[in-house]
Amino acid sequence: MPAIEPITALMALAFCAVHLFVAKLRFLDTEPRSRWLSFAGGVAVAYVFLHILPELGAHGTTFERALGIARGAAEAWVYTLALAGLALFYGVERAVVTSRGGRERGDGRRPGSGVFWLHIAANCLLIFIISYLLNHREDATVGGLVLFFVALLLHFVTADFASRADHPEIYDSAGRWALVAATLGGWITGLFVELPQIVIGCLFAFVGGAMVLVILKEELPEERESRFLPFLLGATIYAALVIGEFYVIE
Repeated sequence: MPAIEPITALMALAFCAVHLFVAKLRFLDTEPRSRWLSFAGGVAVAYVFLHILPELGAHGTTFERALGIARGAAEAWVYTLALAGLALFYGVERAVVTSRGGRERGDGRRPGSGVFWLHIAANCLLIFIISYLLNHREDATVGGLVLFFVALLLHFVTADFASRADHPEIYDSAGRWALVAATLGGWITGLFVELPQIVIGCLFAFVGGAMVLVILKEELPEERESRFLPFLLGATIYAALVIGEFYVIE
């Protein structure tokens, strides 16, 4: 198998480009919601069901072997960590909404700067772990990495666009650079620090739960009139590519 580090380096740089230049994608700022964001949402939701959930189950084997416990107990630990990630990020999202006075994004009310930085810090933690895991994935094939990259790239476009909408001045002046630092820091750490498989399993489970919440929250935005057909097209195309990859491998 070829070395994946050059490939993952390009992926990390592409993620950084999204953080830095999402403000330039002015065609996304439309009402009702841009069809491109809805398409990206379909891809990201398909990623949840076709990658995150199956990989959570696969990490149950890692827990079973490392801890010497029954399969059912191992899976329970994996999904408990995923639940912890989901709960933590749900708490952050609720803090943002509460800071807006309970109003949804886009009505002119912004969250407090402190809460916004809490949101950025949570995203930095998530992005740092994701970037670390670029070099430590279960599926390290080129095809698997490309599909993983496409889904996350589109998700970061959606998530960064939404974050910037809350506080564009703070995001442009400092927030985006914090996200870039987290991306590069995670990738570099992944090069030089190889954690035990059980720890990688814990990290993925935590990130997986957080990603489920963040993706579904950002990609299924009822208040922003999401477009169903582009969403369905994105989900269908991504699912077809994932299924097709299995036939190519065989």
